[in-house]
Amino acid sequence: MNELKTIDFLNGKYDILLSEAQIQQRIKEMAAEISRDYVGKTPVFIGVLNGAFIFMADLVKRLSIDCEMDFTKISSYGNETYSSGEVKLKKPIDCHVEGRDVIFVEDIVDTGLSVRYLIESMAVLKPKSFKFVSLLKKEETCEVDLNIDYVGFNIPNKFVVGYGLDIAQKLRNLPAIYVLNED
Repeated sequence: MNELKTIDFLNGKYDILLSEAQIQQRIKEMAAEISRDYVGKTPVFIGVLNGAFIFMADLVKRLSIDCEMDFTKISSYGNETYSSGEVKLKKPIDCHVEGRDVIFVEDIVDTGLSVRYLIESMAVLKPKSFKFVSLLKKEETCEVDLNIDYVGFNIPNKFVVGYGLDIAQKLRNLPAIYVLNED
């Protein structure tokens, strides 16, 4: 799909928020920062499915360090445009993380409940360290006090799609990020 300024989908219009070029430039910068922070180490990147898979693929391709990858799947949205407030594990990690450096990769941090769930789940597995990288963060909606170590973009409290983010499993394949036009 080509990058469009506005798209119509279902009963709404979506306007471009972040272009493909903006996203790729920021990912390049984040990869350089992570690579500097993990020189001489081989961190395990754990992508949070489904939304983070495109971002994680682009991020790890730009790293100058070695790494391993795994995935987990949790859900707090279902097919809605807002969080249910309840996080459910749908796919656990497969890799061994005890004594290792772990970096969780999220597409978006909204309420922070998913991050809190991942922190609590990871603590019992005894990694050497764990950090979070998220392409997007909605600071004004975060319900828990947490630190996201690497943030691509802080965005307003609006519903977004594209570049891995979806509405009812659709529009993930857009190369840019679009925001629901509420007018």
